[in-house]
Amino acid sequence: MSVITALSHGLEQGDPSVTDELFPIREVAKLTGINPVTLRAWERRYGLIQPVRTESGHRLYTQKDIETVHRVMDWIERGVAVSKVGKILARDDAQASSQRQLQGGSGEHEWTQWQQQLQLAIGVFDDLQLERLYGQIFAAYPVAVVFQDILMPLWHQLLRHQGRFGQASEWLFFDSFLRARVSQRLQVTRAGRTPQVLLAAIAGECRELELLVAGLMFSGDELAVHVLSVGQPLDELTLICEKTRPQALVLFSNRSPTQELPKRLERLALTLECPLLLAGDAADMAEQQLAGSAIGCLGNEGRLMQRRLQQFLGGTLDT
Repeated sequence: MSVITALSHGLEQGDPSVTDELFPIREVAKLTGINPVTLRAWERRYGLIQPVRTESGHRLYTQKDIETVHRVMDWIERGVAVSKVGKILARDDAQASSQRQLQGGSGEHEWTQWQQQLQLAIGVFDDLQLERLYGQIFAAYPVAVVFQDILMPLWHQLLRHQGRFGQASEWLFFDSFLRARVSQRLQVTRAGRTPQVLLAAIAGECRELELLVAGLMFSGDELAVHVLSVGQPLDELTLICEKTRPQALVLFSNRSPTQELPKRLERLALTLECPLLLAGDAADMAEQQLAGSAIGCLGNEGRLMQRRLQQFLGGTLDT
């Protein structure tokens, strides 16, 4: 009996050791809300998922395949065409692989262990244990690792997986906890300092925590960042910049940029006395559209965003 046949047989017999690993297409459809026809199309047309096949031709999906389906759904919800999602997933996987190499391969296992402990605390809504874990993680890692590699991946995972009763409440609990802690850290970094950078979300194109974390990623010993409230009108940013005179205004978006976005940004840039920069996933997707314009793109990866912003303010990075 081949391995695939054995796996298929295990599924039919209800072997727990196998069903923990592989899922038939009907089960994946139930877990993700994506119907089998669409799952097959994502496989055939775009190569987004590659399930194994039994000798009889039935598709079997791994837990990683299911996670990929959720990632695809996440990007589609952000306005990205399904035909373009593959390149984005490949880019994200390459960045994650590069980071694992920098960490010597040991970091990912440790991060997963922290996430499992966090998830246990979230599952019973234990804010005291969550606070303890949060403090321990910060004591062990730099800020970028804490958010980029531990907290935000878990936050995204909980956000995607809200099919079971109670999961939405778990995400809300964790989201509320993180927003309060990140806001507190931003206040500390700004204490007694005049903000040099204003950070604002393009309305409706990111969640509050994503914006706050971006502000924390930009902040440093030499840079104070003021994060404007989500919902800030784009056409009033000129007024705020006139009053506060920042060194730069950074707009943040995690959605696919519309065709009108470059023109909107260029019109805004003409009204400002400071440089206008774009950060978040939209910055990577709009980089070609904005090439040659006055708007600089800072990217979507926390460490890279901070480095590019510092280089731009120091005059060593051009738009």
